[in-house]
Amino acid sequence: MERTRRNILKLFGITALGVSAKPVLNAFAKEQGHPAEPQIRKGEKALKAKQWAMVIDTRQFHSAHDLDPIIEACHHAHNVPAFENKNHEIKWIWDEKYHHAFPNKTTKFLNESVEHRPFLVLCNHCENPPCCRACPTKATFKRESDGIVLMDFHRCIGCRFCMAACPYGSRSFNFRDPRPGIAEQNDQFPTRMKGVVEKCNFCAERLAVGELPYCVKASNGAIKVGDLYDPDSEVRQLLKENYTIRRKQALGTEPSVYYIV
Repeated sequence: MERTRRNILKLFGITALGVSAKPVLNAFAKEQGHPAEPQIRKGEKALKAKQWAMVIDTRQFHSAHDLDPIIEACHHAHNVPAFENKNHEIKWIWDEKYHHAFPNKTTKFLNESVEHRPFLVLCNHCENPPCCRACPTKATFKRESDGIVLMDFHRCIGCRFCMAACPYGSRSFNFRDPRPGIAEQNDQFPTRMKGVVEKCNFCAERLAVGELPYCVKASNGAIKVGDLYDPDSEVRQLLKENYTIRRKQALGTEPSVYYIV
């Protein structure tokens, strides 16, 4: 009887902790000088989609320098630190060579213009994301309303299971406090803490107020986003009119980032 009573009390204790943990963590974060997790609320101006998708026209990029403004816009807005030590590098969006981005789509005599073209890579916001299944705390989750794969930084325990599960290398781990690596902090977006995983969030905070992602804005028309399941959306039109490829699509993750080659 006593053992049963003790187990019930433990259960109530765990439940109470689960209910109250997030406010406590937010309060602690503020005390330590860390902004709390942003409350992304969708208003009347919010851009909506059943499944957000991105189409990148790689033909408009000729060198890695063409990608610098896009990467800088994303990283500055989201307080992504820059460290000289590559072991501490944090990346939300970055440039990659074709052979690294598409290892299963290479040929011995690949078109030279494609082979030497820079490719933007980021979180693919998969329809079937393995990272979400691997996370023991649900710190990373797929938002069912629009398919975006998000991170709750306060729930992340730094186990890095999601990093091991992601076949695209789209997640970074903060081995050190990232704030010293931020040249100019954006107060409208939270900084992270040491021991936390982070990645691209598809600019969910901008979509919520009717604005397009920073990378789209900085790309001069080379990047488009829209609803993958709306036959009249711009991305669907691009997919109809152009040959596109996706990264490691044979794995069954259903990546939502398409590349026009």
